[in-house]
Amino acid sequence: MTPQTPPSPFPRHAAAAGSLILAAGAAAMVLAAWSLPARAEVTVRGQEGFPLHEARPAPASIFPDEHIIVAQPSPSEVNPSFLGPVLLMKSAHVDLEAGTMTIPLRRGQMASGEPVWSILTDVSDENLANLHGVNYSAKMAYGVTGNGARDATIEQDSTFTFQAGTVDFSPEHVVVPGDAPNFFPPKEAAPGAVGDAAYSPLVEFDNAKNAVFNMPMVAYNVTEDELNAMCDGAVDHSKVHDKVVAICPRDGTVTLAMTLGYTFGKPIFYLSTEANDPLIATLEGVIHAPALSDLPFALEDAAPGEAAERIYVFANGPTGIDNPFRQGVTSALSDAGSHGPLNVLGGIPTINLDYSPIWRLFPVVWTEAAIAAGYRTKLTNAIDIENAGAKGIVESLAGGPPRAVGFLVNCPVVYRIN
Repeated sequence: MTPQTPPSPFPRHAAAAGSLILAAGAAAMVLAAWSLPARAEVTVRGQEGFPLHEARPAPASIFPDEHIIVAQPSPSEVNPSFLGPVLLMKSAHVDLEAGTMTIPLRRGQMASGEPVWSILTDVSDENLANLHGVNYSAKMAYGVTGNGARDATIEQDSTFTFQAGTVDFSPEHVVVPGDAPNFFPPKEAAPGAVGDAAYSPLVEFDNAKNAVFNMPMVAYNVTEDELNAMCDGAVDHSKVHDKVVAICPRDGTVTLAMTLGYTFGKPIFYLSTEANDPLIATLEGVIHAPALSDLPFALEDAAPGEAAERIYVFANGPTGIDNPFRQGVTSALSDAGSHGPLNVLGGIPTINLDYSPIWRLFPVVWTEAAIAAGYRTKLTNAIDIENAGAKGIVESLAGGPPRAVGFLVNCPVVYRIN
């Protein structure tokens, strides 16, 4: 079911799609590999608001979960910590109506010669994050544990050579919901891509020490010609990441589907790319990357050594696509046309200092007593969920108060909607 644009008295304006301009430089200059589009932007905003109105209709990609969002100009244009939209991943072109992002496609190869196609979303060095238009995450510096990060080299021709870590994109992504009303857990679940024991999205370059890069793989051992056949969107997901909507080496870009979530009450878009557990990878539609399990996951948010931030996932939230309080995995599995489980993330840039694209998952459930009392609703703030846990109306899927249970997901943030 395709989400319908909400009715509104506001006039509709056509949004012009911006062109992606790739910087050019001498091939011998290594930094050419990190060139940014000259003008990252929101290329399609959707329906504009009435003049002088502080709100506007939500774009189709998040309707009906959100009907109204902050209009522009907004306070966030003066200070990104204020209310309003913020393009967090500055290298991305964002289409709010389609719920997609277009970013530079990075060419590389394995030491054994197979082609590798990746994206860059985050880095642990603030200056490099600003330079490349990606998210800054200080906590990623703690990701170099075991197989938590791959080793690579930046070559003189501006490509990347990876020593180990590959992904098989050929498996078919399969999800068969359970029988109503217990749609979760699913009867059958198989991820659509599987990384080997050495694959992690985190990368440390031997000639760029003191920084850890988040570089999820989007295609492996596929030629440029094969991928150029997918420039217009005829994507073969047996060869590329399941989030890919279009991929085009000749233009140097890849377009990916984003996911709607919340952070401290604000709706956001993020990109899901990997998970360390096969069931979580299946539900997220991402690569199963067992190597992520080598990262620390159960420390406090700001503890030395903690590479991850927290994300809350409800298993048994309210259901019904037209229910304004719908949320959770059961809803995502049963409500046609839903925008996923509407997970609740902790700190992101502009909100807190402890952002990481690696999230330790807190799976939570409403207690039977809370459901019987009519307390079950939609929660969009991590503090509210912890508060509900302290009151005993929400608990961990594993029992007891909300907590990390060993699941890790890679979900770089892209756009703050409000």
